[in-house]
Amino acid sequence: MISEEEKEELKIELAKLEDEISTLRQVLAAKEKHLVEIKQKLGISLMNELKQNFSKSWHDMQTTSAYKKTHETLSHAGQKATAAISNVGTAISKKFGDMRSHSIGYSIRHSISMPAMRNSPTFKSFEEKVETTVTSLKTKVGGTSHTGGSFEEVLSSTAHASAQSSLAGTRLPESEEELQC
Repeated sequence: MISEEEKEELKIELAKLEDEISTLRQVLAAKEKHLVEIKQKLGISLMNELKQNFSKSWHDMQTTSAYKKTHETLSHAGQKATAAISNVGTAISKKFGDMRSHSIGYSIRHSISMPAMRNSPTFKSFEEKVETTVTSLKTKVGGTSHTGGSFEEVLSSTAHASAQSSLAGTRLPESEEELQC
């Protein structure tokens, strides 16, 4: 139990603390206002401060061992994916080259129909290898939850990338006239 005298002392102390807190808030507000004025005179804006804070945080994060290990792993996976896609593009280019050389005087339409080609053992084997490679890459890079990985999409995007590549030096035919020898 607290006596009446102690209650009075605590009430006085409480009032003093509330008064000090109020004074400190006023002093803090005045100092914050003065800070803003100095920053304006120096040309330091909120945006500049945010950029500096972000840059520092980004730098700090990049120096962590977790970031370095993740960066190294993803870089390695990217190199493997690039090599695999390049190999697929090379295989497709070679296949088109082989098909062109075997169909002297005929267009690809006359030499083999697409459904017949898709059902051929060579194409089935090639399709299985590409699907296995894509699945393996998806698993290594970040799980199987990625979308857009059907064989047709991979084949189409790889053929497009291969056609765009100036490093390979080979160009895939773009029209029926180019397919004819």
